[in-house]
Amino acid sequence: MVENLCYNLHLVAAAASTSGARAMSERPSITAFFPAFNDAGTIGSMVVSVSKTLEELTDDYEVIVVENGSTDYTVQVLESLAERYPRLRVFTHQQPLGYGGALRVGFASATKDLIFYTDGDAQYDPRELKLLLPALRQDVDVVNGWKIDRGDPLHRKIIGRVYHHTVKLLFGFQLRDVDCDFRLIRREVFDVIDLESDSGTICLELVKKLQDAGYRFAEVPVHHYHRTYGQSQFFNFPRLWRTGVQLIQLWWKLVVRREHLERIARRRQAATRVMREHS
Repeated sequence: MVENLCYNLHLVAAAASTSGARAMSERPSITAFFPAFNDAGTIGSMVVSVSKTLEELTDDYEVIVVENGSTDYTVQVLESLAERYPRLRVFTHQQPLGYGGALRVGFASATKDLIFYTDGDAQYDPRELKLLLPALRQDVDVVNGWKIDRGDPLHRKIIGRVYHHTVKLLFGFQLRDVDCDFRLIRREVFDVIDLESDSGTICLELVKKLQDAGYRFAEVPVHHYHRTYGQSQFFNFPRLWRTGVQLIQLWWKLVVRREHLERIARRRQAATRVMREHS
């Protein structure tokens, strides 16, 4: 179901876009989106902060929240916000899509030239989008944040460092902080890469496929704050076990079998033909 939804939304977004040329104005159009699961205490401030930031950066923007089956009052907060912010689009789901499923809906729903995303739990400051945009030069496709200091308890920092070094070794990542979900991406890259993961491993899949497709990264330091509302969905032992299994499956798919390289080549050819037809 998520696959069909994302595909259809991608077609709508592509139809609404320009020819996809890389050259953009000094104030490019921007989509900002947040996945949100039980983030009632933080999602309001995230929407308000990013809306004010986007007003400073561009005249053409939208804000998207992909609500992911929350059991608190996140939906009610979003409904209230939507009445006050006409550029806010909210997608709600009775059943959780998984973190990866929520990101895929957000990417497929975006209609602007650039896509900025981060989590709805306010561990990152959306105002620091202003630090990412200047780094998106003409020769850069993705600006990836890296955490100056991780605002988590000690045990999570240790698990995070072990995870970072493990995935960097397994997947050959070149980024300083592949697990930093604070990114600014040219929307056109999704004409070439496709995402399949429903879990938190989507971040690895995203970066690996972007890297293998030859897209160019810039990295910018950003702040990471202590979580003030709710609980992390990732740092519990059952989920860590599932993540380990999914990590091995993803490694087999992307590093051993490497079937995505053929799809990247086909999709790039198709995107090139569309650009030529509209040029």
